Amino acid sequence: MRVIRLEYEGYRNLVTDSIEAAEGVNLIYGDNAQGKTNLVEGIWLFTGAKSFRGSKDGELTGFDREFSRLRLTFYGAGREQEAELKVQGRRQAVLNGVELKSPTQLAGSFCAVIFSPAHLSLIQDGPAARRRFLDIAIGQLWPKYIEILKRYTRAVTQRNAALKDARYNRQMESLIDIFDQSIAQFGGRLTEYRRRYAAALGRYAPGIYAGLSGGKEKLSLAYQPAHGATADEGTAESVSVRSERYAAGLLEALTAAREEDMRTGSTSVGPHRDDLEIAIDDLPVRSFGSQGQKRSAVLALKLAEAEVLRDAAGEKPVILLDDVMSELDGARQDYILNHIDGWQVFITCCDPAPIQKLAGGRSFHMQAGKIQAE
Repeated sequence: MRVIRLEYEGYRNLVTDSIEAAEGVNLIYGDNAQGKTNLVEGIWLFTGAKSFRGSKDGELTGFDREFSRLRLTFYGAGREQEAELKVQGRRQAVLNGVELKSPTQLAGSFCAVIFSPAHLSLIQDGPAARRRFLDIAIGQLWPKYIEILKRYTRAVTQRNAALKDARYNRQMESLIDIFDQSIAQFGGRLTEYRRRYAAALGRYAPGIYAGLSGGKEKLSLAYQPAHGATADEGTAESVSVRSERYAAGLLEALTAAREEDMRTGSTSVGPHRDDLEIAIDDLPVRSFGSQGQKRSAVLALKLAEAEVLRDAAGEKPVILLDDVMSELDGARQDYILNHIDGWQVFITCCDPAPIQKLAGGRSFHMQAGKIQAE
């Protein structure tokens, strides 16, 4: 998987132009607030996910512009492909000349992994940040996961509304029974997808973290279902059987929690309450880790995400490192660049000299939204 060309018009502060990417390292440098992050964000959007900066679609269009347009020519699945995104209030997507119902349908066609300072929230924030990480990553691996997540979320929203009404009308409980069945069905599948993905991350992240830390510390991951679902990791259960087991456990937990949920008007158990536990030397890194440990842990997760994507897709995803390298010492910079040697990578930074010395590749200077190849 690699970017061949990115064209953009009216996108954020970027001056209408295009970039021809190198197959290896692409270094985009310049002062702060010049447009470097906007460029890598533009590439990221072709994964079908929303902006990693939390921006709304309307914010992707430049000031005083009616619309913005991005066109990506990329190599994937053994052939050259083209995708286009037009933003006019909302995003509209086209893949190889076919208009898509939703930009999320781009998932799985173009794959990338992004790491920016904003991703430290994966460690520093609550469980919702880690669930979002899992959802975005799994959506690239198994696009049908996105639809399952939508249906689950809709069922939880409907159940919450019914719970509030049931406080004044107990006849609503029959409706809650229906929503419980839907939540259990879709929630069981979500739990299994997340469990499988966390296990896949666990095959790579500890080794990568050991490389970043010089082997001094041990990273561990564990997916924690809020409803206490259990499954013997050593068994040869099929995905469907394990999903059914999780669904049965979730339905039981929903029934047990109903009275309390009616009191609060919210659903207290299910995948929307789950967490990915990240520990260093058996201590939760969120509570006990230093800033350096947290940054290295997120880097390890992101590089592991890339490895898992490669295994599933049979080709390497594009790596996007936004303003990350300057926060690392030389040894960690060297480890990362050696680890992703042979991958296509886009790196943004202010001072290009240290990275050019280590990585080589093609350099681009960004100033006031205008990019210049060197």
